[in-house]
Amino acid sequence: MSPLRVLTTIRRAEYAELIILFFLHGATMGMWLVPLSPVLDAHGLSAIKPFAFATSAVAAFISPLIFGAMADRHASPVKVLRWLAAVTAATTALASTAIKLGWPPWLVVASIQLLMLGAFPTVSLTATIVFARLADAQKEFGPVRAMATLGWIFGCGLVSALRVDASTSAGYLSAASWLFMAGYTFFLPPADPPKASQPPKWHERFGLDALTLLKNPDHRVVFVTVALFCIPLSGFYPYAPPHLRALGFERTSAWMSLGQVTEIVAMFGLGTLLVRWRLKWLFACGLVFGVLRYALSALDRPGWLLTGVALHGVSFTFVLITAQIYLNQRVDSAWRARAQALMSLMTGGFGSLFGYFGCAGWFAYSTSASITRWPLFWGGLASAVAGVLIYFLIAYHGRGASTARKGTEEPSQVS
Repeated sequence: MSPLRVLTTIRRAEYAELIILFFLHGATMGMWLVPLSPVLDAHGLSAIKPFAFATSAVAAFISPLIFGAMADRHASPVKVLRWLAAVTAATTALASTAIKLGWPPWLVVASIQLLMLGAFPTVSLTATIVFARLADAQKEFGPVRAMATLGWIFGCGLVSALRVDASTSAGYLSAASWLFMAGYTFFLPPADPPKASQPPKWHERFGLDALTLLKNPDHRVVFVTVALFCIPLSGFYPYAPPHLRALGFERTSAWMSLGQVTEIVAMFGLGTLLVRWRLKWLFACGLVFGVLRYALSALDRPGWLLTGVALHGVSFTFVLITAQIYLNQRVDSAWRARAQALMSLMTGGFGSLFGYFGCAGWFAYSTSASITRWPLFWGGLASAVAGVLIYFLIAYHGRGASTARKGTEEPSQVS
C-alpha cells in the first residue's frame, strides 16, 4: 500500500473518531434536555422548571473555566472529559431518581445543578479535542460539528421511539449514554498538556487567567458579541412553539427541527465560506440572519414564521460556530481550552442567564389579557440583534490591533 493511501486511511479513521465523539455528545445532551420539561410536568414539578433550566447558566459561571484550566495545564483534555462524563452519568441517574421518587423540589434542583456542573464543561472540552485533531479546522470543523446536531436529533428521536418523553427513563437513558461516552474516550489518543515551569497560582487553577484574553480588543469584541447575541437567542425555543400553536400548527417539535436542518446545511458550507470570506463578514451575516429571523416572525403569518424558524440554524452557525473557529485560529494552543471555556461562560452564563429572565419579562410586557402581541415581542428581539450587529461592525477590526500579551497571537490573515 502506498504511503499516500496509508495516510488517507489514517485520516479517515481519525475523522470517524471525531464524528462519533460529537454524535455521542449531541445525543447524550438531547436525551436529557429535551424531555426535561415534560418529565417535570408529569411529576408535579412544573413550578421548578425555571430553576431547573437556569442550572445550566449557573454551571456556566463555575465549572467551564476550572476544567478548561485543568485541561490546559494538568491533564489531557481527553482524560478530563472522561472523568466528567463518568461523573455526569452518576449525577444524571441521581437527578432522575430524585424526580422519580418525589424528593423535595429543592433537592431535585440541587441534583440537577450537580448534573450541569459536570455536563456543561464537556461542550468546550469536546470542541478543544476536535480542534486539536483537525488538519485544517477552518475547512473541516463545520461538517464534523454538524454530527453533534445529528446526534441531538437521534437522541430525541430515540426517546420518542421508546415513548419515554415524559418518563424518568429518558434520564436513565441519558446516564447510560454518558457512561458509554466515558468508555469511548479510551479509544481517543490523549494529548498531554505542556509542562508548567512553576506551580500555577490560585487564580490560574480556577481558570481566571483566561480573562486576560479580554485585553485583546478583537477577542473582547467577539466575546461580548456572542454574549449579547445569546440574550435574544434565549427567547427562540421557549416562545416560537407557542406562536406556532397560536397559528394553528401541531407537532411543533417537528416544525422547530427546521432550524436544525438549516444548521446542518450551514455547517457543511461553512468550510468553503471561511476560505473565501473574512471572519468579520461571516459574523456579520450571522447577525443579519438573526435580525431577519425575528423580523419575519414579527409578521405573524404562518409562512413567515416558518421561514424565521429555518433561519435560526444559519444564524446560530455563522455566529457561534464561527466564534469557536475564531478562537482556535487566534489563541495560542496552550490557552485554547480556557478560551473555549470562557466562550461557554459568556454564552451559556451571561447570555443565557440574562436572556432567560430578559425574554420572559419582555414576553410578559408583550402579553395582555392572555393575548400576546407577537409583532411587538419578535420586533423587540429583532431590534436587540440589530443593536448587536451595529456594535460588532463598529468595534471589530481584525487588522492586528491586539495587545502583545501572553496567551494571545497576532490575528490571522482571514480575520
